Amino acid sequence: MSATTLDGKAVAARLSSELRATLSTLPFSPQLVVVRVGEDPASVSYVRGKDRTAKALGLRSRVEALPEATDQGTLMQLVQALSADPDVDGILVQDPLPPHLSIRPVQEAIDPAKDVDGFHPVNVGRLWNGEEALVPCTPAGLVRIMDHYGLPIAGREVVIVGRSTLVGKPAAALFLGRHATVTVAHSKTRDLATVTRRADILVAAVGRHALITPEMVKPGAVVLDVGINRVDGRLKGDVHPGVAEVAGYLTPVPGGVGPMTVAMLMQNTVTAALRRRGDGPVGVR
Repeated sequence: MSATTLDGKAVAARLSSELRATLSTLPFSPQLVVVRVGEDPASVSYVRGKDRTAKALGLRSRVEALPEATDQGTLMQLVQALSADPDVDGILVQDPLPPHLSIRPVQEAIDPAKDVDGFHPVNVGRLWNGEEALVPCTPAGLVRIMDHYGLPIAGREVVIVGRSTLVGKPAAALFLGRHATVTVAHSKTRDLATVTRRADILVAAVGRHALITPEMVKPGAVVLDVGINRVDGRLKGDVHPGVAEVAGYLTPVPGGVGPMTVAMLMQNTVTAALRRRGDGPVGVR
């Protein structure tokens, strides 16, 4: 048996098409502003990609590139000004910041209604309460992939390996909201393989190459690989290649969850714009 590939590029393309259709009906163009501090090569590349994708979709996109030496107060002032600007619909501050800056107070300074990363405490609380919120992009992408391929969530057992605030914890909230039974495993989990073998849906989100091996996977399970690890100059996931012979469905790395993260950022921007203007969410699943 070889697992069916869950093609994140195809799902992202479908979502982009839906968003273009929505944008074509609007009398305005939502605006996304991405704030970058310094010239970290990875951050420069990520921000360039987000900006290019947004513009190709039909959004207005602007990059605020600040020098490496920018102090906390200056960064906070910019974020507060963007939050107060009625022409700005979505704000994202690219992380990581230079070591002398703290990301948490910056995230908290963003207007929750414009927090397209979904990391403001208000959005986090609303997500866990099952209320309307802007949701972190990568976990939202996992659910969108499941829905695209018609894979059921309600009543299934989900095991998430990794408890980060970026993926693991919000993914747990999203799957709980879809009536799954959710376990979050982490570095202190005893007998991890026994826990993961229970999963109908297994999410690997640790950042350790080939952590999930074939004997850790229930035959026929859906395996969502969020890991991004550079090994010998190539991108690899958290899931061992041999898992493809055990799982029923598997996201590849690259080309699985990664494209969905940017696509969901675009959806969050459109949703934020419509909510701010009183039209409600678009395409939220």
